[in-house]
Amino acid sequence: MVGSLLGTAVRRVEDPELLTGASTYVGNLRKEGLLHVAFVRSPLAHAIVTGIDTSAAADAEGVVAVYTAADLDLPAHHGLMPLNPEIPRPPLASDRVRFVGECVAMVVAESKAAAVDAAELVEVDYDPLDVVVDPEAALADGAPLQFPERGSNMSAGLRGADGADPFEGADVVVRARMVNQRLAVVPMEGNAIVVDPAGDGDHDLVVHVSTQMPHGFQAQLAGIFDLDKSRVRVIAPHVGGGFGGKAGLIAEHTATIGAARALGRPLSWVETRSENLLSMPHGRDQIGYYELGLTRDGKITGLKARVIGNGGAYAWFGGALPMNMTYIMAPGVYDIPTVSYDSVVAMTNTTPMGAFRGAGRPEAAAHLERIVDIAAAELGMDPAELRRRNFHDPAAFPLTTVVGANYDVGDYDLPLREALQLADYDKLRAEQARRREDGEVRQLGIGMSVYVEITAGGGGSEFGSVRIHSDGSATVSAGTSGHGQGHATAFAMIASDTLGIPMGRITFVQSDTALVPRGGGTGGSRSLQMGGSAVSAAADDVLGQARRRAAELLEASPDDVDLVDGGNGESAFGVAGVPTATVSWSQVAGAAAEAGEELFAGLDARQAGATFPFGAHVSVVEVDTETGHVTLLRHIAVDDCGRVLNPLLVEGQQHGGLAQGIAQALYEEILYDEAGNPLTGTLADYHIPSAADLIGYEAVTTETPTPMNVLGAKGIGESATVGSTPAVQNAVVDALSHLGIRHIDLPCTPQRVWRAVQEASAGRPADPWREPPAVFADLPVRGGGASADTEAI
Repeated sequence: MVGSLLGTAVRRVEDPELLTGASTYVGNLRKEGLLHVAFVRSPLAHAIVTGIDTSAAADAEGVVAVYTAADLDLPAHHGLMPLNPEIPRPPLASDRVRFVGECVAMVVAESKAAAVDAAELVEVDYDPLDVVVDPEAALADGAPLQFPERGSNMSAGLRGADGADPFEGADVVVRARMVNQRLAVVPMEGNAIVVDPAGDGDHDLVVHVSTQMPHGFQAQLAGIFDLDKSRVRVIAPHVGGGFGGKAGLIAEHTATIGAARALGRPLSWVETRSENLLSMPHGRDQIGYYELGLTRDGKITGLKARVIGNGGAYAWFGGALPMNMTYIMAPGVYDIPTVSYDSVVAMTNTTPMGAFRGAGRPEAAAHLERIVDIAAAELGMDPAELRRRNFHDPAAFPLTTVVGANYDVGDYDLPLREALQLADYDKLRAEQARRREDGEVRQLGIGMSVYVEITAGGGGSEFGSVRIHSDGSATVSAGTSGHGQGHATAFAMIASDTLGIPMGRITFVQSDTALVPRGGGTGGSRSLQMGGSAVSAAADDVLGQARRRAAELLEASPDDVDLVDGGNGESAFGVAGVPTATVSWSQVAGAAAEAGEELFAGLDARQAGATFPFGAHVSVVEVDTETGHVTLLRHIAVDDCGRVLNPLLVEGQQHGGLAQGIAQALYEEILYDEAGNPLTGTLADYHIPSAADLIGYEAVTTETPTPMNVLGAKGIGESATVGSTPAVQNAVVDALSHLGIRHIDLPCTPQRVWRAVQEASAGRPADPWREPPAVFADLPVRGGGASADTEAI
């Protein structure tokens, strides 16, 4: 038998096509008679639409049609997983706009240039309304209301059930108000869709779309347009990044589909970068009021958290994150006996909130790891030691946390020990002390975080299949949908390892609802553990079929037939004790075909519940106390995603996650002025780091296999983002803690750092705490216990 591939660093099989430009993205598609869409977007954050004149645009050269909400009569709907079903978004605004960039009309033309030019000719009359962009201001009395008929900007809110006092027995209570800022998703490829209403013979409608979840898109599309789902085909070709921002059907998708059906011609909409920054749902944007009680010897007695989420306009999935994911992960890695957690979500005149890499877990970790560092400073205790005194005991797993999350397996001190050793922690502390003693301008900061996160939330099932062809090659498919993670490589490795068929003879099929019958898509770091387990089960099934067929050819018992080395790097079937008697995969597949059968298995692998990856990060920074500039010197990431099937793929996910997590700590922030105008609407203003801004990472793994699936694997796609942001933020504050600085909000920009130094030097360091708004007292009480069974992005 060919040797096992699992656990080895196999290079990605999908890369040659991507690197040579042979791959196809939605924007590359060309169809006969293809028309192009441009949207007319609101320049105001809040206004009544009093009139729309499309006549000049309709008469423009190359224009085929101009549509408003009244022309298409499309239903208002939600994207993925609505927070509040009572607050849907219309695909085209009719009576009111609620954020800058909301679609008001659309132009369809023979070329994209003609559509864009004609969109400038559409005249919209607006009656401006008062604006609110800050979620706390939106919840205050007298705030401008997004939906006046509701009487409040609160889209949802829950108060934790009354229980034990989290501060009973506490000698010290530390408090901080912490901002987890709004971020843009910024995938390399923005949203894009091509709709063909003529279908393909077997389907009445064919949609090519850049999405993470083709089957979910198909189901939502069919529901909105009242179509037979089996008659709708959705195809996601290569997708240039998703990160949670490409889940579900958005307003522009619905409008483009509606217009294509109305015209009976194929339509294309490819988002510009400016549109992407304006209208692709944003991520994060939470304000946490955290209080942590401890004894003098560093034992946590309880946590009280009150979290405000900015849902933006309407009530899409992102607004739910403070109420489920941030809540579920609130206690993190710590054995906290009492957790009081209240959450409220406000609607504001800003872009609606969606998912962004980690979706609620990075926010939870950032809040918790900051308050733990604040506690360590208050107690005069090393932050690593304080964490160790409160970790869950590895022998206690599986366990249910105080908020109801069912942790599968964990040893939280394992990655922390590894990270501190790699960092040479004691030597770093000595260097820090020297710089402080010498009063150097550039101070050293050492920050750490220890995290746990949820992946494949809700468990459930995923589809996978394996088919053997007459030439002995194989086709593998899965209901997940890759957009850069390496699915083709990982799933081919699993099949090859079971079947002994070389990876070069395995084709991977995904992201086409006509070729893959069902699937949950990609989100919540579920792909390998769910889709991989399904492919593994399908490969086992096919191997059993093939052994029985080979046994007939070899005139032996199936129990005596197994895979052996067939030469040329391929496996064959042989009989125990008879080394000369073998049959090849092609012979076995041929025999099946002669009998009118095929070697095929397509099935669903189920997982009883979520898995919980964990890890520890140590970040080392240098802070210039005169300019506030932060220089990242080192970042050590030790992430545990269970069994590692391909170290190269895992490291790639770590590196990508680190880039985005560090960027949140130091660079990225979506900003609006008081009128709701975006101040970061281009990449000249919104700072995503380039290679010049970042460093080489020290990314390693520990392996604690999970019992939740046959592979022992947990998710890795979000872990490094969860762990890196608080480690960097803690390092920045640590560099300046001897000046009396206790907290600096994200992102730790030079301006924020410099201001903190100036305030501390003047003898008035900022107090990180202020009393939370009164809105929490009036929230409905959370019923029952929490559930970790929430599917997350």
